[in-house]
Amino acid sequence: MTTQLIRVGHSPDPDDAFMFHALANDKIDTGRFRFTHELQDIETLNRRALKGELDVTAVSIHAYAYLLDKYALLPSGCSMGDKYGPMVVSKKKLSIADLPNVKIAVPGTMTTAFLALKLLLPQGFEYEVVPFDEILQVVESEKFDAGLIIHEGQLTFQNQGLSLVVDLGVWWQEKTGLPLPLGGNVVRRDLGHETISEVSRLLKQSIQYALDHRKESLEHALKYARDMDISLADRFVGMYVNEWTLDYGERGREAVRRLLEEGHKAGIIPSPTQVEFVE
Repeated sequence: MTTQLIRVGHSPDPDDAFMFHALANDKIDTGRFRFTHELQDIETLNRRALKGELDVTAVSIHAYAYLLDKYALLPSGCSMGDKYGPMVVSKKKLSIADLPNVKIAVPGTMTTAFLALKLLLPQGFEYEVVPFDEILQVVESEKFDAGLIIHEGQLTFQNQGLSLVVDLGVWWQEKTGLPLPLGGNVVRRDLGHETISEVSRLLKQSIQYALDHRKESLEHALKYARDMDISLADRFVGMYVNEWTLDYGERGREAVRRLLEEGHKAGIIPSPTQVEFVE
């Protein structure tokens, strides 16, 4: 049997580490496939996906709108903000009305967080891209008036004396009645139907393994948990690896379509997006 190498990209974060633990540490039988893992921040992965560099990769749902020619969306592996999500935080007390008049540190213009913020502030705002894991520091030191935070900063920002201006997951839920689909996993279309189906099955199996072997998978994920003890890491992983992650379901699929539709209607995403899931 010829071995087929599958290059996988994901973030160096506890939720992704938890999800991919079984694949990364040979906990499930992957048959003829051998998976290699490349860990980079989500904006870097978004940019690499534009060039089709990886076979399977985590991407922002916003970025998926620009990848339709190269990648299909896998039904498993999504990070869904169900009444929570990316946040804007500040050191001084600010309101949403203040945001168009201040400078905001953002984690990348292809992130879903950035798309959601643009939908919230259609009049525009001043921003600069800062690596996601430095945003809390630059806001705390007042180099920026506010920061758009993703990942575990959502649970730790108060430790740095920062205040919440808006939770975009809450705002989106109030606006649409839907969860905010933040990230997903995509697979290269040119791998062919058989390989795509098998990779999709193995990814779902890896997520199920993590949920079924939570303690073991959390211990692996803890290596990627910046400034978090196991209980905080467990809480964070629970926010972003759950039933939604096994499968978007109808409501999750609708959330993806609605987000990208709103982005197009607002003139942020140039073309309408035909959302297509691997079945």
